[in-house]
Amino acid sequence: MTPQIRDIDELEGEPHANPFPDAEPKTVRLSLGEGESVPAHSHPDRDIVFYLVEGEIELALGDDTHRLTAGDVARFDGDQDIAPKALAASTALIVLASRPEA
Repeated sequence: MTPQIRDIDELEGEPHANPFPDAEPKTVRLSLGEGESVPAHSHPDRDIVFYLVEGEIELALGDDTHRLTAGDVARFDGDQDIAPKALAASTALIVLASRPEA
């Protein structure tokens, strides 16, 4: 496979941009202004890696809330409700990997 390299700052689309459309694992750049949020949602059958490139995010995962700052990386199950809220202008790179069938 030929490597694909994209500059996340040059991606178009707000708040979500997909640097590698139609490719697995699904990869998304999330950009939120201060106070902006994404409503609670889930990604069934996916494992998620959430890397905060810049800013500060309050990340609600199910019944728990976690505060992430630039440079933090979180890994979690996509079956639960997920709701990020930007405490400052923020950019995250999110990888949603399909779980192998057992």
